[in-house]
Amino acid sequence: MADTLIVSRAVNLFPFIKKRAEALGFDNVAVTGVDKDGLNMLIDEMKPRIVLIDSMFFQCCTHFILADLHKRFPKQNIAVVSVCDYPADRAMYCIANGARSYASFWEGAEEFRKGLEEIREGHRYVSPEVQRRIETRSYEPNPTGTLSDRQIEILRLFCNGFTGAEIADTLHISERSVDNRKSEIYTILNVRNENEAIHVAIYLGIVKPEELNFFGRDYELKPLPERQKGKKKTKGGIK
Repeated sequence: MADTLIVSRAVNLFPFIKKRAEALGFDNVAVTGVDKDGLNMLIDEMKPRIVLIDSMFFQCCTHFILADLHKRFPKQNIAVVSVCDYPADRAMYCIANGARSYASFWEGAEEFRKGLEEIREGHRYVSPEVQRRIETRSYEPNPTGTLSDRQIEILRLFCNGFTGAEIADTLHISERSVDNRKSEIYTILNVRNENEAIHVAIYLGIVKPEELNFFGRDYELKPLPERQKGKKKTKGGIK
């Protein structure tokens, strides 16, 4: 049974990560690269005191997976650790979705070490920059939610390249309704725009690769190809 479980993609660095964590005072360290259901099973089996997750382990969906982990293991001490330039605003949503702590190397080696020590001792720690972002907001960031069937339907359509007008025509609703549903989707997924929503939808399997067709009802490539120079278009074609 591990006291500390570190979740990382850097498989070749597992021995180094384990050694560094133990040098910082973490006891009985195990390092894993298993994902999603595999990680859930491992946490359930090992019951670690602390789980340290690399901020980029789940790519654009770290905050979303944290929400799921928190639901499954509400008493688990989960900390997100960042050694890359992970956005502070995105880190806010890690905390909102169940991470107890967040430590970033980009806030300085001394502060980073302090954060790890607090986490090791079982205390809650949020890096100063992320805490500042939270406190300066007029409201606390909302955790991720659950998409309705209609929202998933709209998400699948714009993942397939449908414009707002095409979605409205397909679902027999107004474009304003489409825009409103899109805003709801962004809020629920904790994303800023359509591109981020598409990445999350594909990573989480809400939209599967085989479902991506890119065939809107009025599919047409733009900009339209220019006419070849020196050639005129006639009824019979180009001469």
